[in-house]
Amino acid sequence: MSKNISDAVREVCLGMRDVSEVVSRGSPNFRVANKTFAIYQINHHGDGRIALWLNSPPGAQRFYVEENQALYFVPPYVGPRGWLGLNLDRGLDWQIISQRIYEAYAHIATAKVLAEQPEPVCIEPPTEGLDPAVFDPFQKPELAAVQAQIAEYCLALPETRQDQQFGAPSFRAGKKTFCTLHFYQGKLELSVWTGGEEQALRTADPRYRIPQYIGHRGWLNLDIHQKADKEEAEELILNSYRHFALKRMLRALDTMGMSSLR
Repeated sequence: MSKNISDAVREVCLGMRDVSEVVSRGSPNFRVANKTFAIYQINHHGDGRIALWLNSPPGAQRFYVEENQALYFVPPYVGPRGWLGLNLDRGLDWQIISQRIYEAYAHIATAKVLAEQPEPVCIEPPTEGLDPAVFDPFQKPELAAVQAQIAEYCLALPETRQDQQFGAPSFRAGKKTFCTLHFYQGKLELSVWTGGEEQALRTADPRYRIPQYIGHRGWLNLDIHQKADKEEAEELILNSYRHFALKRMLRALDTMGMSSLR
């Protein structure tokens, strides 16, 4: 029976005693004794990796990263606390991968649980990689079309350029980001600045939500995964652009006229 890398990760992690899987910030977390010992990351913020972040015992991170930087790395956020990053698609034997996972598990599990799980899970390697659309959801044709429409509109505005922010498309007016596209819980969202008053009005619609980290600065996200209303999206983008654009950009915009943006 065929299995891919995601299947293999779950086979190892969930094959051990008292392990549960939860999704946190869009990524599968594997826990024992109510503590996370492994986080599965696919192309995290566009880093190009299929990887595990492992809550490994003290000294493991330095030892393995110094031993082989092609296979091991210091992950963001949790790396300073000693977590170990492990690349899953660079040719490392899956029994060794299982051993690294077990080391993180054993670092967290209780003595009673370890007595019932004294060894790593024995696993046959996966026979398939990941679907490219799973690795990069923007490759899905229907989402690529939405992205292209939004990019076309944003780049028609004066002095704009496309960039990347945490691995996702973003658009700048001069040096200021005024629009981004990203995924939240598997759904494509448009993120723009609206201001607090508009936030309050629009969040009565369940398609809108105030993002966690930048919402207090007036940003608002719109779910455009199933259906993107072109006029609605363009109105939001234009208002956000106007908020961040310099005076000369606004003068150029007024000279262009709205018809040239359609």
